Amino acid sequence: MTTRRWMALSFALGSACFLVGPFPGYTELVGDSADAITFFVGSILFTVGGALQSGLAWGERRSPGGRAAWWSAIVQSAGTLFFNVTTYQALHVAQTSSDYDRLVWRPDWRGSICFLVSGAIAYRASVRHGWHGWLPARGGEGWWQPAVNLLGCVFFGISAVAGYVVPSSGSVLDLAAANWNTSLGAACFLACAADTLRTGKASKMPLRRELHELENALERDFRRMA
Repeated sequence: MTTRRWMALSFALGSACFLVGPFPGYTELVGDSADAITFFVGSILFTVGGALQSGLAWGERRSPGGRAAWWSAIVQSAGTLFFNVTTYQALHVAQTSSDYDRLVWRPDWRGSICFLVSGAIAYRASVRHGWHGWLPARGGEGWWQPAVNLLGCVFFGISAVAGYVVPSSGSVLDLAAANWNTSLGAACFLACAADTLRTGKASKMPLRRELHELENALERDFRRMA
């Protein structure tokens, strides 16, 4: 399996953790400690995916499109590190105290800012696919990924704000709204990761790298035929 698919698999599994973690029914089923572990594992998987993405973008960072991909990847990776810290803190609380926040886990505001910046950079760089007003034009594998990824970042940002505005003793509806935004953001990330896992292509990665990989594949096929 290619590095790009390993990256996508890491993001997909991490997103799945953040998708199911906020559901109250999941917490009641597995308990506070296991729920906190789910978020912590998800944050680690995000960090692994971010590291792989940064590695893929490193070689293309000096090209115009590659520079944007590099900055998007490195800023997103920084955001995952903030999530590592806060999910570990939540895990520690869940294992040592009965005061596990009814919000389950609130996205770290610093990590959420990093995700928003990263998503905005990737969205702006998707101009290579063409634009239709403020939206990327249809066409090509994963043309929709930057927009959906940015939407997921927005959902995480909303959840981060709601997590600080809504106290842990807030109403069930208020708490549900905060947790649902986390799940919605994770669903957006999962959709992008699943598409990259299926196609082996990621619209956030430099086009020149894709062409280089295609050239290498054609060269290998030619050698086998010869």
